[in-house]
Amino acid sequence: MYKTRYFTFTIGVAMLAAMVTLTAGPARAADETEQPLIDVLRSDAPKADKAITCKKLAVFGSKDCVPDLAALLPDPELTSWARIALEVIPGPEADAALRDAMDKVDGRVLIGVINSIGVRSDAKAIDALAEKLAGSDPDVASAAALALGRIGNAQTTTILEKTLTVADAKVRTAAAEGCVLCAENLLADGKAAEAAALYDTIRKADVSKQRVLEATRGAILARKSEPAGLALLIDQLRATDKAMFNLGLQTAREIAGEDVTKILAGELGQASDARRPLLVLALSDRDDPAVLPAVLQAAKAESGAARVVAIDVLRRVGDVSCVPQLIDWAIGPDADTAEAAKAALEGLPGDDINATLAAELNSAGKASRPVLIELAGRRRIAAAVPALLGAVDDPDAGIRSAALTALGETVGPDNLSVLIARVVAPTNAEDTEAAEPALLAASIRMPDGEACAAQLVAAISTASIPAKCTVLEILGAMGGENALAALGKAAKDPADELQDTASRLLGEWMDLDVNAGPVLLDLAKTAPAEKYKIRAMRGYIRLVRQFVMPDAQRVEMCRAALETAERDTEKTLVLKEVMALYPSVGMLRLSVEAAKIPSLKNDAAAVSLMIAQKIGGKAVDVQKLLTQIGHDPIDIKIIKAEYGAGTKIKDVTKTLQRYVSSFPLIVLPSDKYNSAFGGDPASGIVKQLRVEYTIDGKKGEATFAENATIMLPTPR
Repeated sequence: MYKTRYFTFTIGVAMLAAMVTLTAGPARAADETEQPLIDVLRSDAPKADKAITCKKLAVFGSKDCVPDLAALLPDPELTSWARIALEVIPGPEADAALRDAMDKVDGRVLIGVINSIGVRSDAKAIDALAEKLAGSDPDVASAAALALGRIGNAQTTTILEKTLTVADAKVRTAAAEGCVLCAENLLADGKAAEAAALYDTIRKADVSKQRVLEATRGAILARKSEPAGLALLIDQLRATDKAMFNLGLQTAREIAGEDVTKILAGELGQASDARRPLLVLALSDRDDPAVLPAVLQAAKAESGAARVVAIDVLRRVGDVSCVPQLIDWAIGPDADTAEAAKAALEGLPGDDINATLAAELNSAGKASRPVLIELAGRRRIAAAVPALLGAVDDPDAGIRSAALTALGETVGPDNLSVLIARVVAPTNAEDTEAAEPALLAASIRMPDGEACAAQLVAAISTASIPAKCTVLEILGAMGGENALAALGKAAKDPADELQDTASRLLGEWMDLDVNAGPVLLDLAKTAPAEKYKIRAMRGYIRLVRQFVMPDAQRVEMCRAALETAERDTEKTLVLKEVMALYPSVGMLRLSVEAAKIPSLKNDAAAVSLMIAQKIGGKAVDVQKLLTQIGHDPIDIKIIKAEYGAGTKIKDVTKTLQRYVSSFPLIVLPSDKYNSAFGGDPASGIVKQLRVEYTIDGKKGEATFAENATIMLPTPR
């Protein structure tokens, strides 16, 4: 956990260096690629341009650009950009430039230079860094400590170890971080004993807690399974300090071998109630053969939360050998333990688990049978279906209910009739409560939905009215051609209850597909009762409104709705909720036709205006169609029209006068103002059209956003 920060930093630098090496190598050979960039740095170009140039030199730069980059290091605004390139340009020249800069800069700029030296791990800078470490500026000294740590050799280790005892608190902590980096280098070089000794020095020093945690982890990992390392791990697992305890848990996950597994298992017996579940989780995250028996033993020995956690993790670490014990817990008296055991049995992977549970079900006693039936359903164990089929006739109502529920998740097409029979003609009326949702679950998951629907439809003929309604509900949830036909037929049945259920389900069919349209339309014409005609028509309208379809198809469906609807209420819904929502020339033509119906005239005229406003000049016959609505002609005069923004205004009065008519909608020859008005008066600026006009002698003024439809409001 603690090493990640340094590891990520190192890898990030390495990746950047690799990228530069791969991409910059051929480019550096081409002088014409690098030289123009150097020329920018030498010029009076803006600093922003020089910053971007530094980034490019991180890819294309070579030793030739180092002097020019070095010249930017003292500049507070460009120093970090120059360092980006200097950190990755190969060769001793960049190292030398950064070393030289340490004597020429100070403050934050100096800290940045020191950081870059650390990135490059320049061993020739050790003496100079040691001087900065011993200086009076704690920020600079801290940066030097980290840079020495990144260099990470024997000389820097000696320097940093001394600083652990003589520097102020801030520098001591930075020196400790540098020592951690040195210890990691030692460990990577195979010098585990030296690394462990250095980690011990750090964790015993007067430094921040974070450094102590990092060093303690390193000291344990450096020793691995050695007695001293294991003893130190145990100390952390028993530490009263929460951070140290958590460190022990994390480190225990990182050390391989059964010794650590045994330590974790042994600590369970003496840990507090709050810590035992955490120890179990750490135990379960290990990868060795001793984990499963240790977790299983913990589950047997523990109680309360620790037992529940141990049982829960058996889902990940358990195997078929755990099944008998888990079944015992699942039928036990403690509710939390039982539910955890069932969840573990449900989650254990493998066909052998299914086979074992199916075999257990075949010979189950009274106590375990309900649980095994439930698990057969949860795991969808096909091999358990014969036993479940036998259980649906059990004298115990609870067993029958559990078996029916499990069959809903396991039964195949060949045995679907068993569930259908329990719904259509139940032997025990109390079974229907479980049979109905089981049949629904089974029907929805059947691979051949049409074949399943055919079985359900065939069963309707002999069912009671309530059972028929239940089957219709299932068909409505399934969808498909057979289901749709069955609902359409039931909606015309003499039984009012069937009409009610089927018409409602057809109205909700929009959740499935648009194929219900013809059935709904037919029902709107032929349903036995008016209320079901209305329901069907409203379902048809919702379908037309909500489904994606070609414009022409939607227009024709709206036309059919207007022709079929018997009440103006539904016709108005077609106009306002569908036609106004999907404006097109086809919808405009249809709304103009609807305006000829006296009772719809006002609504249709309003919708026509809305559609015309939305489609604007997209159709040449818009104004011609609108004249058919029946409004009296109006006298419109354009007094003045200006188009533009700010002081860049163009007079377009004559253009608007040319296209104005006896209708407030003005359709220009192009839907782009710039084209219609013969040019752009203010390029790159959002413009407006301002129009002064009169309608029947009343003055009005309107402003339109660029390219908006021009519909002149009637003056008050």
